[in-house]
Amino acid sequence: MAQEVRGVIARSKGAPVEIATIVVPAPGPGEAVVKVQACGVCHTDLHYREGGINDEYPFLLGHEAAGIVEAVGDGVTDLVPGDFVILNWRAVCGTCRACLRGRPWYCFATFNAAQPMTLTDGTALSPALGIGAFAEKTLVHSGQCTKVDPSASPAAVGLLGCGIMAGIGAAVNTGGVTRGDSVAVIGCGGVGNAAVAGAKLAGATKIIAIDLDDRKLAWAKGFGATHTINAGQGDVVEAVRELTDGFGADVVIEAVGRPETWKQAFYARDLAGTVVLVGVPTPDMRLDMPLIDFFSRGGSLKSSWYGDCLPSRDFPYLVDLYQQGRLDLDAFVTETIALDQVEDAFTKMHHGDVLRSVVVFSGTELA
Repeated sequence: MAQEVRGVIARSKGAPVEIATIVVPAPGPGEAVVKVQACGVCHTDLHYREGGINDEYPFLLGHEAAGIVEAVGDGVTDLVPGDFVILNWRAVCGTCRACLRGRPWYCFATFNAAQPMTLTDGTALSPALGIGAFAEKTLVHSGQCTKVDPSASPAAVGLLGCGIMAGIGAAVNTGGVTRGDSVAVIGCGGVGNAAVAGAKLAGATKIIAIDLDDRKLAWAKGFGATHTINAGQGDVVEAVRELTDGFGADVVIEAVGRPETWKQAFYARDLAGTVVLVGVPTPDMRLDMPLIDFFSRGGSLKSSWYGDCLPSRDFPYLVDLYQQGRLDLDAFVTETIALDQVEDAFTKMHHGDVLRSVVVFSGTELA
């Protein structure tokens, strides 16, 4: 039976978000209804509101979430009602050319729910990243649900559903950071500081955090940065080289998504080093660089999609590290808020006042 719940929608480009009544269908074949317990406010949601993703309004925002499976549709065998899950937007198909080549983290045909969620007048909603979790309940494909330890805090582990996984994965999966490496991270918001934490987990011995905001640099120290550089106080490339015996870092992770900072990343790496772009650029951005520099410096230039993660592999592993006290996901939760405070959270995020605001729904226990 379909249910009516409250959710946060964006009706038009740039307009403030609003609370609306959402109709959530009963799950069809391969689908699941999840009672959302917590959902992080991610910059991608703001991109949706601003029309930076597409113009398929109205959007049901929210995608960085954890909750409890309430019901499953026909053919779902790996979930049962009551399972605690993190939602993910890469439900791998298993049959596309990437999956068949043993690279499911690149899956080119990921699944979403087939049925739309709607407004009460029947208007179909576009769920952010196929999830739409700024709602008391949401309909997703069963493959978008990853079971994890139910004793973990939903507000903390739900962040693995997007930004924190993107950052950790950019270091560990895409960048291939390993013990003894030097790593520089440009941009120390939620994703960048997750990359700092990932570099520490991987055994990097020198982790250089770079940002214009001293508050964010202080946060980076807490996540494992050994050195910090305020980008407004000198030449970033020279500063990184000074900290790496004049060579540059083995891996540089760009978590801003701008041409200027990508160029800094490119020239701040050592010869044959790796640059990882995890910051999301806008479609109008362009690079103009000497082609000879790409040839002569060698190495790898990579984009990181969702931290090149495989949710079924990475989420339980990282939750285990969190439960062991080896990955401080709680430190990413700057504040918990109610559903009607999402617009205010966007403002705080834009001003750099928070790492993550997290919507917590009534009745959720924050372990």
